[in-house]
Amino acid sequence: MARTVPPPAAVRRRSPSPAAAVVGVPLLLTLALGLWGIRRQNTMWGDESVTCQLARRDLSQIWHTAQHIDLVHALHYAVMHELFGLFGAGLLTLRLPSVLAMSVAASGVGLLGLRLAGPRAGLLAGLVFALLPQVQKYAQEGRSYALVCALVTWATYALVAGVARRARWRWAVYGVTMLLACLLHEFAVLALVAHGVTLLVSRVPRPVLTAWSAAAAGVVAGLLPLVIRSAGQSEQVSWIVGPVRFRYFLVVAVLGLLCARAPLRTRGPVRLAVLALPILVLPGLLLLITSPVKPLFVDRYVLYGNIGAALLLGAWMDCFLRLRRSSRYAWLAAAAALAALVQPSLALRTPQSRSNDVTAIGAAVREAGRPGDGLLYLSGQHRILTAATPEDTRGLTDLALAQDPVSSNTLAGVELPARDIAARMLDFDRIVAVRAVGVRRPADPREAAKTSTLRRHFHEYRTTPVNGARITVYVRDHALSPGG
Repeated sequence: MARTVPPPAAVRRRSPSPAAAVVGVPLLLTLALGLWGIRRQNTMWGDESVTCQLARRDLSQIWHTAQHIDLVHALHYAVMHELFGLFGAGLLTLRLPSVLAMSVAASGVGLLGLRLAGPRAGLLAGLVFALLPQVQKYAQEGRSYALVCALVTWATYALVAGVARRARWRWAVYGVTMLLACLLHEFAVLALVAHGVTLLVSRVPRPVLTAWSAAAAGVVAGLLPLVIRSAGQSEQVSWIVGPVRFRYFLVVAVLGLLCARAPLRTRGPVRLAVLALPILVLPGLLLLITSPVKPLFVDRYVLYGNIGAALLLGAWMDCFLRLRRSSRYAWLAAAAALAALVQPSLALRTPQSRSNDVTAIGAAVREAGRPGDGLLYLSGQHRILTAATPEDTRGLTDLALAQDPVSSNTLAGVELPARDIAARMLDFDRIVAVRAVGVRRPADPREAAKTSTLRRHFHEYRTTPVNGARITVYVRDHALSPGG
């Protein structure tokens, strides 16, 4: 019998690497979902408006403004300033970095699943991550949270790789990546705590724990100046009076705990559940613990917790398929579970999906006002709600403004003393008032002067409710007429 000679290695057909699909499919799916409806009917919400306003300032102005407020986002504003300079300050430039960052995060989640539980678990974890409602929401936000999530994802991958292969450069990559995440948003440091818990529970060798401790110390040392400087700006989170959008965190945490009870496939020195559960639960839990003293829990602050949720759900689906011997019905059930995550995607791409709509607010002010009318913000910090489109308020006189936001290096400008505001209000027969809804108003003499003057000398003529605000036209008693 003739002996078959195998073809040379150079011409031997190679099967595609599982890593290619695990990385590529979640990345492309997240990219497609992020680009779908990215303009949201050409609307934006208040926090994105702040990004636009500050990124349009030069770097020195961003730095001077950060000394007064929003220091925790200064690095993001600087990055967006450079992008605006290259590509223009449009909605695509504002949101595309978040889309790309979340796509990179999805590929990292897939690789984590591959390393910890195999190719199928990795692919499913990456797909679940792409379809999670919170991931899709912040993939289309012109803020820093998607970038933080991507950096934490790849720092977590560097952590797992560093445990398996003890090379100093891996821990250097881990430390630099985590530091960048923390400089973009301080609460990324809570992921560092979760990583430490993972290593302790995994009982890694002492050299590994020492290497991680050195990297963690470097992250804390690099972050410390920002923490000290930003501590004096704690008033900017005074609007948080209780856990914000806590229900989502609770649901995914419970789902994660239930998935962790299944016989998940795992390999390597770090088990999947031991990595995923701390990063899913611990950061949010730590913020909740502080709530009685200082409420700080906002779902987007711990967005990276979705890494743990996706890993656990993907591994559970892999376990389900394995136990069902990958039958056709099991695959249909897995596909149905993924499809169930698509439904919330439709609502996320509407203007109503955010807590306010600065485009609609500006348009309502433009429609309500007449040239020469007064303009009043209740409170003054909500001047940012119309700053995205200055032409909406161009014909109106801002009655309380003493110094504009740019020249004062602030977000909302500097207002006149209470007595001067009241006096200026009495010089006008019509005032358009912008009042944010669902936000606690500060106890301030200026705000008291505004409301008392309106109550004593004006009548409410017409109110227009919009997403996140009410636009009210007030007229003086002697100015009332049948024609309005």
